Amino acid sequence: MTSKIKSAMLSLFIKALNHEKTQEPLFDKINQVKQKLAPMVNTPSPYDADKKDDAVTPTEKNIVFVTSRFRSGSSVFWNVFRSQSSCTAYYEPFNERKWFNPQTRGANVDATHLGISDYWSEYNGLQKLESFYEESWIRENLHMDEHTFAPKMKAYIDTLIDNSKSTAVLQFNRIDFRLGWLKKNYPHARIVHLYRHPRDQWCSFLTDKKLMNANAVCHTYRDAFYLDVWCRDLCKHFPFLSLNESPHPYMRFYYLWKLSYLYGIEYSDISLSFEELTQSPQEVLNQLFNSLEWESPDFDKALSVLEKPSLNKWQSYAEDEWFSTIETHCERVLTDFLTSKQNNEF
Repeated sequence: MTSKIKSAMLSLFIKALNHEKTQEPLFDKINQVKQKLAPMVNTPSPYDADKKDDAVTPTEKNIVFVTSRFRSGSSVFWNVFRSQSSCTAYYEPFNERKWFNPQTRGANVDATHLGISDYWSEYNGLQKLESFYEESWIRENLHMDEHTFAPKMKAYIDTLIDNSKSTAVLQFNRIDFRLGWLKKNYPHARIVHLYRHPRDQWCSFLTDKKLMNANAVCHTYRDAFYLDVWCRDLCKHFPFLSLNESPHPYMRFYYLWKLSYLYGIEYSDISLSFEELTQSPQEVLNQLFNSLEWESPDFDKALSVLEKPSLNKWQSYAEDEWFSTIETHCERVLTDFLTSKQNNEF
């Protein structure tokens, strides 16, 4: 009965949209929004000649942004930066626990985050962040290009940078599709991209592998790391992320993983794999610190927080064919979609 009512309401809505009296004001509104603003620069007022320009100049501290997906080893990577005395490393600034607020952040730490006793020490004394923070950042407008206007987000990040030591490191799991905006607003910052093998990341993503086993996951999937939340928002830009187009959770997961990877290699200054970081730490850390042009990094402390994880855990979850069948389908769709987008630009 409910589906019939929904279908009837949708039919009435579509009929109303197609009505002549509805379309004219609707198109007027759309055209108003689509109007292009004249190209202008905020030049100084002739009455403000005595004011100092540095009042509005963004900080020029050394800034490092780390971008990665959930369960990609980002907490371990953040802990590497945290071990360095020359920087202030902020963990997941957009997290809804609001690390700057002792009343909301709680005291629990993920048991899989070995060697980490808290996420919030760097945020102590920064309660003023409350006036900028928007919880909607974790689920809405997850895609932001260089033209996006987000003054609260900018002020929030600026405050973190301004209250850091000589180098500010911000480790995010929620900016991979906002890197265009980040690059435009912080052109001098370095962006480090961390990625992990999608199959192992998927296995780490599942909170109950017995319940969400390979044979039943389509029906038993429980969203613990915002997969469906992200797909609902990002399907406006990538239609294949919708539940109708991608009913299998690993399909949606793989699409997001691959898109995040593509954005990462497009916008980042350096991309590192979690596997290489943990299997060849000395070599990868040397590459990282050289890329960031850091002087005298403490390699011993950085190495002390790294542990070798077990690789290829996916093999105990499902056969190669289970993964490769879905991945091959996703790759074809992505190629067609991205090719069509490129062709439409010309």
